[in-house]
Amino acid sequence: MRMDQVALEAALRDAEQRLQAAVRSGDVRALDLLLDDRAVYTGPDGSTMTKEEDLGAHRSRTLAVEVFNQQELDVTVVDATGITRLLAGLEGTAGGHPFKARLRYTRTWIHADGSWRVLAAHASAVPDLG
Repeated sequence: MRMDQVALEAALRDAEQRLQAAVRSGDVRALDLLLDDRAVYTGPDGSTMTKEEDLGAHRSRTLAVEVFNQQELDVTVVDATGITRLLAGLEGTAGGHPFKARLRYTRTWIHADGSWRVLAAHASAVPDLG
């Protein structure tokens, strides 16, 4: 593996951690920098959300994630495209209702202008096996 490949993977892992921290804290400014303007999120129920809708939900605290506990993380980088696959336990409120979920995320990232940004994300519910 080339050294620049190792550096890109490390930078992608760091970007994923910063994204999780921004979601947890509701940091709309950090989310704005980490999400591409064309980003689309597909939720476990099949609904989709644009970047602006996502930022709006965090800004208004309609979506508030207090716990984002990463359990697994795999990273793949091919040229300027990155994929993060993670399993996480989340707790918070959505639309005024508390939630607790175990989700598997797949995020597609693009590397441009020296940074990683999410272009697409999908989450699926994972049943608790315990």
